[in-house]
Amino acid sequence: MKNSIVKIMVMASLSSLIGCADNTNPAKWSKRKIDKWFEKKEWLDGWSVNPDPTINRKVLAISYFKNRERWAEAFNFLKNNDLLRLELKRYDLDGYNLYATVSEYLTKNEENARYEAHRKYIDIQYVISGKELIGIAPMSLKKDVLEAYDAAKDIEFLTVNQGVNFKAASDRFFIFFPEDVHRPGLKDGENSTVRKVVVKVKID
Repeated sequence: MKNSIVKIMVMASLSSLIGCADNTNPAKWSKRKIDKWFEKKEWLDGWSVNPDPTINRKVLAISYFKNRERWAEAFNFLKNNDLLRLELKRYDLDGYNLYATVSEYLTKNEENARYEAHRKYIDIQYVISGKELIGIAPMSLKKDVLEAYDAAKDIEFLTVNQGVNFKAASDRFFIFFPEDVHRPGLKDGENSTVRKVVVKVKID
């Protein structure tokens, strides 16, 4: 009898430990659990802008729990600065691990814009003012390489078999992982000026 009780206690302890491990390992989470975590928005650390539905929730959760402090610092930068008045330049938040660039530009016609992809960094892209379209496609739809990957700039330019354009404005932000080919800065209607911040989160 005592042996049975001991075995039950040991199994319960192991189950508890495994459960705790799973709680911080989104790779093992169900879709329902990932959706619940994503929609609760605690990962935004109080930033009030909505994430775009195109964001890969599972990939985000895995990256977030791997580098929680890095992501928290990224969202704190977005939350705690007056983005409309920041100087147009690069802001080093954690050296090469995390930095942000604020820029202004005129949106382009589709024929003058190219799809791009990165390998070392994740992009958080947020249109502070103005509006644009961003073309998005999975890397699996990669067609031709226009410019080979440049490791120093962490970028390659390519074409895709079929991309979809999504509206980007100040009510939402996008996150692009290495598997997300994207073509930002497209005009939405007429060519117009956009102010944008791109936060680069290094992948370990």
